[in-house]
Amino acid sequence: MNRKAMVLPAMVGLLTSVLAGCGDADGAGSDGDSIVVGSNDLIEATDGAPAPLDPAQAYDVGAWSLMHNVFQTLLRMPRSGNQPVPDAARTCGFQDKQSEQFRCTLRTGLTFANGNALTAQDVVFSFQRTQAINYKNGPLSLTSNIDKVEAAGELEVVFHLKSPDATFPHKLATPAAALLDSEDYAKDKLRSGFDVTGSGPYTLRTETRDRRLTKAVFTKNPKYQGAVEVRNSKVELKFFAEAKDMQKALDKGDVSTVNRTLAPEQVVRLRDTNQSDVKLTESSGQEIRYLAFNTDDSSVRSKAVRQAMAQLVDRQALTRDVYRRTTVPLYSLVPTGTSAHTNSFYNSYGEPSVSKAKKILRDADITTPVEVTLSYSSEHYGTVTTKEFQALRQQLNDSGLFKAKIQDVPWGTYRPAAAEGKYAVYGMGWYPDFPDPDNYVAPFFGPGNFLNSPYRNSTIENVLIPRTRQQGQRTLAVRDFQHVQNVVADEVPVLPLWQGKQYVATRDGITGAEWSVDDAGKLRLWELGRGVKD
Repeated sequence: MNRKAMVLPAMVGLLTSVLAGCGDADGAGSDGDSIVVGSNDLIEATDGAPAPLDPAQAYDVGAWSLMHNVFQTLLRMPRSGNQPVPDAARTCGFQDKQSEQFRCTLRTGLTFANGNALTAQDVVFSFQRTQAINYKNGPLSLTSNIDKVEAAGELEVVFHLKSPDATFPHKLATPAAALLDSEDYAKDKLRSGFDVTGSGPYTLRTETRDRRLTKAVFTKNPKYQGAVEVRNSKVELKFFAEAKDMQKALDKGDVSTVNRTLAPEQVVRLRDTNQSDVKLTESSGQEIRYLAFNTDDSSVRSKAVRQAMAQLVDRQALTRDVYRRTTVPLYSLVPTGTSAHTNSFYNSYGEPSVSKAKKILRDADITTPVEVTLSYSSEHYGTVTTKEFQALRQQLNDSGLFKAKIQDVPWGTYRPAAAEGKYAVYGMGWYPDFPDPDNYVAPFFGPGNFLNSPYRNSTIENVLIPRTRQQGQRTLAVRDFQHVQNVVADEVPVLPLWQGKQYVATRDGITGAEWSVDDAGKLRLWELGRGVKD
């Protein structure tokens, strides 16, 4: 008999709200009582990335926002606080002082939305599958430290790690650790398209056009057993090609909530207009934006060239003139509000200075102007990115030390080309997988790093990162994380630019906005509800 044929039943920073907007509709949308959320995330299936919602492939905040609501994980981040709590698990914890063996006990009676039982064997299958598929641009780095995972009965799972890792519980709370039905997913290949089978708070129905997601309908999953309370019965996520179209839909009442991604001018309008139909909720954010360098490329191979760029970039001008103060300058890979943050780039370079940049290049015998191309993808990061890179080009060229060009590349081409080392300097963004400084450091360094960067630093890879992961008391790792940040400022394999804030716009009567986005930028759709209109 099929072992699953029969199943027994069983972020937040300081928030500021400002009223703005117009319109009379309540955002009920086309699905009756569903709450309609607008997004201009681009989620698409391509030949190189055919499975945008498969946990073995997906590794971007847009896809993870969907998956976070559909898939269950052993642990989940709570509404507030930075320590994971049990979700599919009843209990979890390290079994040794070295943080190398981690054991979880599942809740009894767990089922997937299709009715199949969720057992320890499914947990083992989910992690082994990601390792077997080994998708190059996927989230494998988050689970690559697993040496072996085994089931100890129907409800017990034991993880044996290759090396100590105090951050492992946080990794189990990410969609990279999503639990899959071993009878529904192939063990060694991606599931192409947008169909998913999970055991999370919602089931998912999708609509697409030209292999791009146009609508995602989340319906409360009656079989879900876990850590969250679902405050609505249905949420409809509509995708817009342009932020301005999403704004029009919000004004008309065709959508009731908007999070990703409001353009700076839209935020300013909502923030500064004193009307009563739309509320803007602002909170501190952990998104960062940076320039990445292919340190094997001849134009930026010299550390002096990268240091000169770090000396010239005016972050204050970017955040003021391009982003209208909806972002803040960032002087480290580790953002403010995260433990161990230090302003390493400001400490090294201070204010922008042409004379200091000239001296750096002269001392290294670099002939000027240095020709360099800055690449970016406005399709993925928004049209304001073009203005940002135009400003960066001007800052470099106005110094007389660089002859910079820029190029805008479609995302489907951009991401794999960057990973293949085809761009000398290119813009990237990062939302944290989990709230720990490790996640702003470890993914960027060593073999198999997120950027596929050729840059290597043995001190960071072999000493500092391993040592920080041995510290269960994270305050004891602060000095080593600060050391990493200082090395990065000196060698400039990446150049931090700015840190984002988070904004959620909601029409009158929608509740839960302040909890609806976590520190990592993922949607918590279950927090949204309907209350009494003001």
